[in-house]
Amino acid sequence: MTRFLREPVSVRAAASVIVVATAAVVVLGGVVIRVLDPDEFPNIWLGMWWALQTATTVGYGDVTPKDVSGRIVAAFVMLEGVAFLAIVTAAITSTFVARAQRERGLVGDVEEEQPEERLDARFDELAARLDRLETMLRKLTNT
Repeated sequence: MTRFLREPVSVRAAASVIVVATAAVVVLGGVVIRVLDPDEFPNIWLGMWWALQTATTVGYGDVTPKDVSGRIVAAFVMLEGVAFLAIVTAAITSTFVARAQRERGLVGDVEEEQPEERLDARFDELAARLDRLETMLRKLTNT
């Protein structure tokens, strides 16, 4: 985590942190909901199934917490699920925006180079003409 905070974040590194955090919330949510609402969640696996469908915002509704403490856990898992989707969407969008900016930058560089190249060619042409004029003037003054 310290390396993640110290260095510039890549999309791959951010995605891995998001996936690990979401997996941890699903596992922890499954265990906590089992402990807090054992009547509705008779085993940890059912709790993790509920946490997974809640975090992914699928919410089948086949199992739901009935106790207030279970609903508090559910609110946390739901908020994490919404944050997960928002962050993934933002990461994908930022990748597309960065790619578009790079491509626009490359096109801009090509457009900027062309006038410079034309000016250089024009200056070379003018220098050659001046050289010819100087040569002609020397010939005229020497005769």
